Amino acid sequence: MTEKYRHPMKPFLRQTLDRQLLRLHELDALLSASDVVSNMERFRTLSREHSEVSVLAEQYRKLTAREADLASAQELLAASKGDAEMTAMAEEEIDAAKADITQIDGALQLMLIPKDPDDVRPAFVEIRAGTGGDESALFAADLFRLYTRYAERSGWRCEIISESSSELGGYKEVVLRIDGAPDAQGVGVYGKLRFESGGHRVQRVPTTETQGRIHTSACTVAVLPEPDELEAIKINPSDLRIDTYRASGAGGQHINKTDSAVRITHLPTGIVAECQDGRSQHGNKAQALKVLTARIHEKDRSERAAVDAAMRKGLVGTGDRSDRIRTYNFPQGRLTDHRINLTLYKLLTIMEGDLEDVVTALQVARGAEQLAELETASQG
Repeated sequence: MTEKYRHPMKPFLRQTLDRQLLRLHELDALLSASDVVSNMERFRTLSREHSEVSVLAEQYRKLTAREADLASAQELLAASKGDAEMTAMAEEEIDAAKADITQIDGALQLMLIPKDPDDVRPAFVEIRAGTGGDESALFAADLFRLYTRYAERSGWRCEIISESSSELGGYKEVVLRIDGAPDAQGVGVYGKLRFESGGHRVQRVPTTETQGRIHTSACTVAVLPEPDELEAIKINPSDLRIDTYRASGAGGQHINKTDSAVRITHLPTGIVAECQDGRSQHGNKAQALKVLTARIHEKDRSERAAVDAAMRKGLVGTGDRSDRIRTYNFPQGRLTDHRINLTLYKLLTIMEGDLEDVVTALQVARGAEQLAELETASQG
């Protein structure tokens, strides 16, 4: 008799799925209750949950159906001794069922990972030159190119919110807004780029180096979700100081004659945001206020994350941007992400926007960490 196939799904995941099926029955009952139907906000909340749990339940039903098919095929194989045609048919069904089970299992594990509601949001990407002087500013420009090229590959839209150029053509600081539709898994711009936050170190021979020596310099990247206007932190207008000034850089006569650039300071926290890219002061003010809100929102998130990190340090995304998260070694053509010990020897193509392997590896690592946390919580 053939050895029975053992499904790889961990018991705690199956228990979680069983609870989700029970929750679906509860939601069916709740959505038909008169007090819920008359409360539109609660009805919408429960409807969203019902939609999410229904997809999960459907996948789980497919899994159990294919497990039953597999068991039947194994029984058929055991009973088909001497019948070559029946044996071949049973083996074919066993292989197909195992492949389907593996695929559905992977999809279910992804669905069970807790989702950050901000993952679907557009993002502000802030790149700042750090140690290394002019070379650091040039590297900031390279990172700017990397992210804009990656955005192009992903079908996203980019706009510069503010920039401060260096003398050699780099950036002392540049802030981008990137927007685009979520992917098939419901992950948007912030969900894809969130793990780019941190210290980025470059090792290469600068263009200004006459003796061919390798220098090390660094930039910092901060990726902030653009807050939902309905859920954004409410800012008291009296807490804001708004300054206008003439924008620098390209722009022709309009730039030279109009105080269109806007700088907003949040007095209680000292957080500052500015925008000079648009031609109208009104438009720049609105955009700067969005950036300011995102920075205040991120400060709140970071403070909460710091409390969690005191109890446990996560594999990815600890919120500490002073950490060196990645090294770009140009002489070796190597990119190393130190958080997950990922090393890729295709640095030049990555710098042209081919970032997907890095992004995916970070998402997988974070997903594995979250599943481990779920397993620990289920045993606690």
